[in-house]
Amino acid sequence: MNFQICGLDHGQFSHLFGKSTQDLAEYGVQRMTVDEKPGFPCRVSLQDVDIGKTVLLLNYEHQSAESPYRSSHAIFIQEWAKQANIGKNQIPEMLRVRLISVRAFDASGMMVNADIVDGSQLEGMIDRMFSIESVSYLHLHNAKRGCFAARVERA
Repeated sequence: MNFQICGLDHGQFSHLFGKSTQDLAEYGVQRMTVDEKPGFPCRVSLQDVDIGKTVLLLNYEHQSAESPYRSSHAIFIQEWAKQANIGKNQIPEMLRVRLISVRAFDASGMMVNADIVDGSQLEGMIDRMFSIESVSYLHLHNAKRGCFAARVERA
């Protein structure tokens, strides 16, 4: 089963890049300096950010469907991040090194299945979830902290 992992569009965060700490606080955003790798996965580039670089920690509504599963959580975005260009059926290293919660949703935003997998085994889980006919898309979350990692679409 072909799939496409999608990073978030950097354009929706660009208004935050370069802002002062005080200005970011008005948006409920914190700037942090990366002090370990892996540890600060950018949801735009789909890469763990290098030590010494800065990231923005913010709340992001990753499931905006009008369903009981509507949800938001904290995510990291590297300032001035370049958009991920992940090939079809490719898994970014950022996902391979983590325990991943895979959540399968139908077209109306209702969760129809979920499971946890070691990121090194993610392809098989994606294939299994997309074998369910009613599944429209998947959300990947970092299982330990629960934060949204990426969206997976059928390709």
